[in-house]
Amino acid sequence: MRGILTAACCAVMVSTAFAQQDPQFTQYMFDRLSVNPAVAGTSGQLCATALLRQQWSGFDGAPKTGLLNAHMAINKISSGVGLSVYLDELGQQKSTFARFHYSFHRKVGAGTLGIGVYAGLGSHALGNNWLARDPVADDSAIPGNGQSQGGFDLGAGLYYTTPKFWIGISSTHLPETELDEVSIKMSRHYFVQAGYDWAINGDKKYVIQPSTMIKSDGTSTQIDLNATFLYNNMVWLGVSYRTEDALAPMIGYQFKPNEKSMFKLGYSYDVTTSQLKNYSSGSHEVMLNYCVLLVKPPDLQIYRNVRFL
Repeated sequence: MRGILTAACCAVMVSTAFAQQDPQFTQYMFDRLSVNPAVAGTSGQLCATALLRQQWSGFDGAPKTGLLNAHMAINKISSGVGLSVYLDELGQQKSTFARFHYSFHRKVGAGTLGIGVYAGLGSHALGNNWLARDPVADDSAIPGNGQSQGGFDLGAGLYYTTPKFWIGISSTHLPETELDEVSIKMSRHYFVQAGYDWAINGDKKYVIQPSTMIKSDGTSTQIDLNATFLYNNMVWLGVSYRTEDALAPMIGYQFKPNEKSMFKLGYSYDVTTSQLKNYSSGSHEVMLNYCVLLVKPPDLQIYRNVRFL
């Protein structure tokens, strides 16, 4: 009975992996780059972000995801560049993606418009530690000895940001590369993200930050809604809701080591609302972010006058 249940759970998780190949994070507002290359450099700072997620605690083979990205502005050419790497493990499937982002910037009104593309590589691997034997053993789509394959990946996006508001639209896996050896197709995904900072009564000590993220693969659509309260530009409390999946409280802390940099630490816990709540104790996620303003040293020039030599 345990073997049948485990096999069924694996089947559910594998079907989820095919439907949602890009990483899923509750604290998506701190990772706008990995799914939208136009974000690169638009903050004018050098920023690095790490996210670690343990999904569906209590399941053997439950999803584990790690993401690391960094980006910065190149003001001389009105552009930004970035790099994203993420590792995702779900049961017998392991995925690795690396993306190089480029964004071209233009000042529009009170904000900055980014037009971006990314190019990279994606790799999927299937293991050989299957518990169910029949009829899985006879399924040609599941390699008995394990298999891996990689392919080209490409994406594009638009992003607009002001001191109070941001919005982005993007698409990943544009070529829809097919990896025949592991029977996986990189399905095209679409993302819409937006957020707003509202200072209560104009007092920046109390700020409400609503945001949303809509993601779709053209077949199914999922919506994340979030509201966060930031106190004194230092501590935040919030809650997210993901349709047909989870309700997630979150907490975070940020501080400025100096006038040019900011460090952020966040934690969220997903309370599962789907039928998986009977088997899972929820999902844990940790976020680390560091940004620093790179200031070019002043160009000092020496002027010599023959009258004062």
